[in-house]
Amino acid sequence: MENDIVIEEIGIDDYPKCDNIWDMKKCPFTQDFMKQIDEGSRTVFIYKIDGEFIGEIDLVTKSEDSDYTIDGIRCYLSRLIVKKQYRNKGVGSALMDYFINKAIAEGFSEISLGVDCGNLNAVHLYEKFGFEVFKKGEDEYGEYFKMLKKLV
Repeated sequence: MENDIVIEEIGIDDYPKCDNIWDMKKCPFTQDFMKQIDEGSRTVFIYKIDGEFIGEIDLVTKSEDSDYTIDGIRCYLSRLIVKKQYRNKGVGSALMDYFINKAIAEGFSEISLGVDCGNLNAVHLYEKFGFEVFKKGEDEYGEYFKMLKKLV
């Protein structure tokens, strides 16, 4: 029997189901993410297999960090995360393809993201999709890269 695989946008009411992918109670930013969803500046897309939440990727249009968003030009890729047992099976790539096509459809010409320098699997995936490091920084969580992909 073939699995029913779908990528779809979810709203604030379904967002708590993302706890199946990552520990929403432990994340210090969960309430901020929910506020952004409610305000319309964060759109959440979920990869589901047979109705189960497997992966998440978020499109953010407004950020306090001007490196990440430029109104109408640059959106921010946030929260690319896949359940551990589904990693390295193409879920992240499928979410990336979906996200890039969505950003183009919404009229953006650039996508930015931030990634921990030590997250080599994620850095490799982003580079595979044409992202390049444009800045390196450090915060209370460690060193990170800011990466950018031009769409046009």
